[in-house]
Amino acid sequence: MTDKKKTTIILFSGEYDKAMAAFIIANGAAAYDHEVTIFSTFWGLNAFRKDQHVPVKKGFLEKMFAKMMPRGADNMGLSNMNFAGMGPKMIKHVMKKHNAMPLPDLVKMAQEQGVKLVACTMTMDLLGLQKEELIDDIEYAGVAAYLADAEEGNVNLFI
Repeated sequence: MTDKKKTTIILFSGEYDKAMAAFIIANGAAAYDHEVTIFSTFWGLNAFRKDQHVPVKKGFLEKMFAKMMPRGADNMGLSNMNFAGMGPKMIKHVMKKHNAMPLPDLVKMAQEQGVKLVACTMTMDLLGLQKEELIDDIEYAGVAAYLADAEEGNVNLFI
């Protein structure tokens, strides 16, 4: 048994600012030597989607979900002040001005720090997402795997 502290985060939101918060917390916890898991489900899976279109076979409903959801972390909208897509452009401009790390870089940093990124397989099935459409070097599991990590967690967050 390890004496490392554990932090688990459920990323449910598909909004840029909330996903950013999840990855900032995850990277901070990893820097403090926590074992960190981000379990991404429903709209939070968009943070794990590849930016480019991946040709995979889908049914009609799955194609519709794919068209309606943002493709990749950098294309997610804001939770407030989205302004028909102008909000994310404004916040990214302010972030760049203040040398804040954008969400795709926070995701890469989390992977480099050994944060366990887990895509919810049940949600993938419901939304018609396939492994080929998600970023590399992530894990795939159901809620039982998250609960096993959270059971020993010192910090458990739902974002």
